[in-house]
Amino acid sequence: MKHTLFTIAAICSAFSCWATGAASNKNIEIAKHLDIFNAIYKELDLLYVDSIQPEKTIKTGIDEMLMSLDPYTNYIPEEEMDKLKLMTTGEYAGVGCVIGKVSEGILITNVYEGMPAFKAGIRIGDIITEINGKEIKGIGVSQASEQLRGEPHTQATVTIKHPNGKKESITVTREIIALPAIPYAGEVAPGIGYIYINGFTENSAAQFKEAFLDLKKNNKIKKLIIDVRENPGGILDEAADIINLFVDRKSTLVFTKGKNAAINKTYTALRDPIDKEIPIVVLVNRNSASASEILAGTLQDMDRAVIVGERSFGKGLVQTTRDLPHGGNLKLTISKYYIPSGRCIQAIDYSDKNGKEYSQRIPDSLTHEFKTLHGRSVRDGGGISPDVVVTDSTSSTAEYYLYEKNIIFDFVTEYQKSHPTIPAIKDFKFTDQDYESFKEFVKQRDFTYKPLSEDVLNALKKTLKEEGYDKYAEAEMNALEAKLKPNIETDLTLFKKDIIKSISVEIVKRYYYEKGMAEESLKFDECKEEAIKILNDEARYKEILTPAHKAEEKK
Repeated sequence: MKHTLFTIAAICSAFSCWATGAASNKNIEIAKHLDIFNAIYKELDLLYVDSIQPEKTIKTGIDEMLMSLDPYTNYIPEEEMDKLKLMTTGEYAGVGCVIGKVSEGILITNVYEGMPAFKAGIRIGDIITEINGKEIKGIGVSQASEQLRGEPHTQATVTIKHPNGKKESITVTREIIALPAIPYAGEVAPGIGYIYINGFTENSAAQFKEAFLDLKKNNKIKKLIIDVRENPGGILDEAADIINLFVDRKSTLVFTKGKNAAINKTYTALRDPIDKEIPIVVLVNRNSASASEILAGTLQDMDRAVIVGERSFGKGLVQTTRDLPHGGNLKLTISKYYIPSGRCIQAIDYSDKNGKEYSQRIPDSLTHEFKTLHGRSVRDGGGISPDVVVTDSTSSTAEYYLYEKNIIFDFVTEYQKSHPTIPAIKDFKFTDQDYESFKEFVKQRDFTYKPLSEDVLNALKKTLKEEGYDKYAEAEMNALEAKLKPNIETDLTLFKKDIIKSISVEIVKRYYYEKGMAEESLKFDECKEEAIKILNDEARYKEILTPAHKAEEKK
């Protein structure tokens, strides 16, 4: 404790000297408030009624200070540095599985093919009841995850309960788990390649290039779909290297500007492209952010690709990391990035707060117009607006709770028992007869759920009562309540298509793992189908990339 206080005092003293020497009002203010912070902590430590944990208390102060700036500026203590490594490299040391919590223990919800858990015989649907000889029935997912992770080449012994009820003790040797940046690449229509990028980590550009050249060589593709939906971003250089594959050398791809001009940077295409003619469609949605928006936005600004999907997230802030004492790290926002037209796609102004909350997205009326290479109008301040809008279908409440309560998961586990194999993915189909079996399974589980509309209706009733209108609207409220009351049989019929999609993807994942899951999902993908239509219509593709074109909307 004394060491902590002396450290804080030393920091304050250093700042005080700096302020005196520089005779700067700003530096005086910094020293003043650090002195106040130090004094407050001393008083708390001496007089507060309960003992204070310095690590927890001071970290809370640090976290609150950083959160007042933006959500992306974070303090990462030494014990959490593996999370930073996972973000930047896609690697961690562990057994290579995804877990969830059930009453009996820890449920295996996914296993990465070729990873330690897979090689040891652990499969989706297994339940871990012990780790290293200790029962884990009462622990949470994060605690179990910590016990399964560790140094490479060390071992963890787990007791597994298989879906057939058999128990088995399995020793797994931990390895570096490298999550692929390209989970799936393939030919989705004659002559049309598809590459999904789930994040921009180290070597993702090399993985993309390899996948693209493989598609050109083996499938002889002539057109390409790049999918960055649900891609949160990552390393800027990796996105720039992928763009470089399709644009002229020395082209400006993206540039950054911040308060410190010394760290501003312009990214240019450093190499000759490998294909500057192939027609490209990039798929985006509301969760495409940061580096994925750079890829889509730069290709849009250069009129090199048609963008299809939903407006992207709108994260135009650049972060870097700085080493801190005692093994920690500071991830902080240092600049904004701008794509070739000159626009910044940042959607929220974090310097403008509404109370304690961040302000909302910049309204369209306050955005500015920019021009693409060939003169098309594009705008800043709100992510990447697609050239052709295709809205992702939203899951029904019934489908959500069928997943949330493990009904679909448990049904597929039973399905797997009676189906040792399934056909190739292109031939697999979850039939109407299979769906009838699922409906019976749901009934046997006494599945119920509370629709979101019920909460909205209850809130409306409360408001009506407060305003004295409840007696006048009682009949209408009762009628609406009766209509909104969930009926499992009706919902299973009404949302059959969406539920079959979820079941099909879960089934294929059991037999063909990550690649199979991605391939099966594409069967139901309306955005992908629209991309294929655009690429197969040369006149429409060219028309979209002309200055007179306005965004199309496909529902």
